[in-house]
Amino acid sequence: MVGIHDFWLFVVAGLLLNVTPGPDMAYIVARSAALGWRAGAVAALSISAGCFVHIAAAALGVSALIAASAVAFSLLKWAGAAYLVYIGIAMLRAGLAPAQAPATRIEQATPLRIVFWQGFLTNVLNPKVALFFLAFLPQFIRADAPSKPLAFAALGLVFNLNSAIWNLAVAALAARLAATRPYARVRLWLQRAIGGLFILLGLRLALSERP
Repeated sequence: MVGIHDFWLFVVAGLLLNVTPGPDMAYIVARSAALGWRAGAVAALSISAGCFVHIAAAALGVSALIAASAVAFSLLKWAGAAYLVYIGIAMLRAGLAPAQAPATRIEQATPLRIVFWQGFLTNVLNPKVALFFLAFLPQFIRADAPSKPLAFAALGLVFNLNSAIWNLAVAALAARLAATRPYARVRLWLQRAIGGLFILLGLRLALSERP
């Protein structure tokens, strides 16, 4: 299969990695809870779109250049950290619509295109994601693979498909829980907690060292 080995082990390992909480999942939960299922689905798809960039970068060797260059890694790291902090502050400052407001009114508070681009940049500007693809995918590619870029792309697409399915499920669950009456009392605090989490993740990324 285009130079791939242990394919099902790769699928299982990828699924386990997908369910691990991180900035992407936090963003999807935040958008789903505050703006509803449509925004959550857009957030999930924006993460997948960002992963396509990392997959292409890994297949073409760009991620290897970032890993090898301290300057490139630092620039991407600081850009990603700054953006995570920015998103966190925006979530902390955002005023939520009243719980009894119609869903359409809430969704108009943040255009879906903004939801998409924020999620996309959150993923693309994280050098840890780029290095993850660079370190994880080659473990399942044979040394004598006829086309390593094709093998990279194939594995990346499978991983991204599984990730998209999981993220859409997370978005649906978060949106459904947000629609319940008990949740209305904790919505503001959840928004603030996730905003604080993004700030912490940004600071953690800023302090991280190049592998």
